[in-house]
Amino acid sequence: MNAVLKSEASTGTSLAALAAWVQEVAALTQPDAVHWCDGSDAENRKLLETMQADGSLIPLNPDTHPGCWLHRSHPDDVARVEHLTFVCTRESTAAGANNHWMAPAEAHAKMDALFTGCMRGRTLYVVPYCMGPIDSPLARCGVEITDSPYVVVNMRIMTRMGTPALRRIEQEGTFVRGLHSLGELDPERRFIMHFPEELTIKSYGSGYGGNALLGKKCHALRLASWQAREEGWLAEHMLILGIENPQGEVHYIAAAFPSACGKTNLAMLVPPQAYREAGWKVWTVGDDICWMRPGPDGKLWAINPEAGYFGVAPGTSARSNPNALTMIQRDTIYTNVALTADKQPWWEGLDDRVPALDWRGRVYDPANGPAAHPNARFTVSARQCPSWSPRSEDAGGVPISAIVFGGRRASTIPLVFEARDWAHGVFVGATMASETTAAATGQVGLVRRDPMAMKPFCGYDFAEYFAHWLSFDTAGAQLPKIFHVNWFRKDAEGNFLWPGFGENLRVLEWIIDRVEGRVEARDAGPGLMPVEGGIRAGEDMSAATIERALQVDAGDWEREFADQTLSWGQARKTAVPA
Repeated sequence: MNAVLKSEASTGTSLAALAAWVQEVAALTQPDAVHWCDGSDAENRKLLETMQADGSLIPLNPDTHPGCWLHRSHPDDVARVEHLTFVCTRESTAAGANNHWMAPAEAHAKMDALFTGCMRGRTLYVVPYCMGPIDSPLARCGVEITDSPYVVVNMRIMTRMGTPALRRIEQEGTFVRGLHSLGELDPERRFIMHFPEELTIKSYGSGYGGNALLGKKCHALRLASWQAREEGWLAEHMLILGIENPQGEVHYIAAAFPSACGKTNLAMLVPPQAYREAGWKVWTVGDDICWMRPGPDGKLWAINPEAGYFGVAPGTSARSNPNALTMIQRDTIYTNVALTADKQPWWEGLDDRVPALDWRGRVYDPANGPAAHPNARFTVSARQCPSWSPRSEDAGGVPISAIVFGGRRASTIPLVFEARDWAHGVFVGATMASETTAAATGQVGLVRRDPMAMKPFCGYDFAEYFAHWLSFDTAGAQLPKIFHVNWFRKDAEGNFLWPGFGENLRVLEWIIDRVEGRVEARDAGPGLMPVEGGIRAGEDMSAATIERALQVDAGDWEREFADQTLSWGQARKTAVPA
């Protein structure tokens, strides 16, 4: 067996370091076979057929959802496991209080014990991938070794995977090493370890996307944020969208939101009818991750390192996100959704049909809880989005005109405000927050800070992270203006003041006008805010309603600012994690 594995490993690549690593992993994990993935259509078809045969993928209705599949994960393996996710640096202070830390030697020993012999009876897949356009100097490459064909077919959608990525890796000679195994899918034997100083990831015991698709959060945020600090760029949990006005001018906006704040909906926004008729367009570059680097012109230029969307299905509908619903009607992998009697995917918030089977494959019974798991997902190529921007493939990226932070707040925080300068904007991002819901925590209205929406994903100490952001404010820099939005302000009766969805373009229009210097702003407590009439009213809102959404109560803001300042001070303290 070892001789066969050695031969296959040595012929899979011309890069000696990669061949040696694959051989080393094969000797540790002892698979029955080694397969080097080329990313071809033929390879993908074979993997899909194999999973259909063993029941791990279920074909959906070919008439309504051609090329679509359903995967049901283990009931105990349905989400990220942040309490089992570690950053393993030589010094604990480098990981920061925002991460769980383990010494590298201890972490390697723990993981290698789990990996020993774990691929017996399975195939070891070598998955070369590129995060970003294959010819982009902003892109970074990696290789994931996995024993999960489900991971392989998802990585093919989510990254530029296969032979072109391998050729770039061989040319550059460097790559992120990711080792993953399903193991026994035992929650007691599940860990995700990051070794940023070694550009290495080890994940065991989970098949869930965020834990198993190592190019996504593990590489593109936790390790990339470390790389970005070392190399002078930013790896952020942000969408990227382009807004084209009737004159054909396009401004690109990067925006960060915690969960349940409408991030994907904003990335694929459909303009209100009056805006569409006037010639406004929205272009989707990315819905989740943004890598930004200063260009020769002093501006920040950004790429979306991903090639697909790993989106949350529940709540996606023709009203909330028509573009997302359109793109997932074909060639999509669904995970943990429900099924109708005619094998169409279904989830809460989609429509008023009653499903036949729930996400576990049981006959649907409301007594068992939601039909689809609340974290049910779809994996789909970005190119299938009706608003997909061809500039997503630009090697140099797109220039960022504005950065937007946002959270879910029922009161206190106004609809929109602009930071006074870059340092103030960093403070705004570092202190952004959302209020919890009963569904999430059992408590309502508890304010939770999530700096830059990076709390689970920053691969190093937050104090150093904020300092890195501040370091971009140098002579000659033409940095984006920074804004904060809150679509979720409520009135005394608990009704939303702002209609949201496509109407959010009215706020983005004001942001672009501020970037262009076309409108004035008034200086208020939070920052620079629209003057009366600065945001265009529409059929669903009056000028008076807009003003209520913009209102700032002096007492409320003083208390908010005091809490922000306390949170900022606590976040900047470098402490040894427990």
